[in-house]
Amino acid sequence: MGESRSDQERGAGAVSADAGVTTGALARRLGVSPTTLRSWDRRYGVGPAVRSDGRHRRWTPQDVAMLEEMCRLTSAGVPPAEAARAAKEGADPTPAEAKPPTDEYRPRSKAAGPLPLGDARQECKGLARAAVRLDAPSVDDQLTALVERHGVVVGWEEVMVPTLHAVGRKWESAGDRYVEVEHLLSWHISRVLHRATGPSGPTDPPGPDRSAAGPVVLACVPGEQHCLPLEALHAGLVEQGLPTRMFGPAVPPEALTAAVRRLGPLAVVLWSQSRSTADRPLARHIAATSWGVKGARRNPVVLLGGPGWAGRQEQGMLRPPGLRDALTTLASLAAG
Repeated sequence: MGESRSDQERGAGAVSADAGVTTGALARRLGVSPTTLRSWDRRYGVGPAVRSDGRHRRWTPQDVAMLEEMCRLTSAGVPPAEAARAAKEGADPTPAEAKPPTDEYRPRSKAAGPLPLGDARQECKGLARAAVRLDAPSVDDQLTALVERHGVVVGWEEVMVPTLHAVGRKWESAGDRYVEVEHLLSWHISRVLHRATGPSGPTDPPGPDRSAAGPVVLACVPGEQHCLPLEALHAGLVEQGLPTRMFGPAVPPEALTAAVRRLGPLAVVLWSQSRSTADRPLARHIAATSWGVKGARRNPVVLLGGPGWAGRQEQGMLRPPGLRDALTTLASLAAG
């Protein structure tokens, strides 16, 4: 007797399984589009070894391993053509400029990427490629390695901010297409910054020399939801071992005033991203808030952070232009 229809279908399924996975299945596994896989095949010759009936692509385990290696390399900042050549050769082909260097900085690359990064560090290229692919594990791994290798300041100023700006520019020019990329990248940057540790771990360092001066209070002004730069400052303070209290976005004036009186902080950093949220009367009120016994009352030093404070300078307040300057200023205040 002939085979039943179900027997034939099972047989066809077995053949397909032996031949490999489809382009759509592989694309989902790698976090890229099927069009990207076809483009890589056409441009770089990293296509499947088996094509069923001469037309349909079937990717074998060896093909999958090759494509996984290519994705790993491009995520590390290797240009696609070079990554494809290396993946096909099967060696560890990561070029010297994409490998962890022995000095503090990696060389810059002018290779074109999917985002308008210009003359950016090599890490920016890899981070941007992973973000555009929505490859969350790769984004997290790269950001974690970046902070561990170079520290918060270099990671923030030379990689995280330029990549975020590139995504923002792409978003503006492409409508809403890159909103999800920006959200994913911002979330993972925040996550990595929250994991920052200092000389004594993530908590305040022991000893009376710094704790006696009070912590640094970090808060966004009322109505301000943009908190990521303040998170970078918090991570930098933790990395330096300076005690800090992070209150985050949109802190009500009454709550902030009460916290300042309770904590007796060394300094208060008020973040404003836009002029519409920059509350100068609140800044003056916080600067005038005092604590302590009569005859020995103290006031905090107020630092105004963010572009919202642009314009006239508030008397007696500091306005550091960036993360590095803010950390230097706060470390100097803590040292007395």
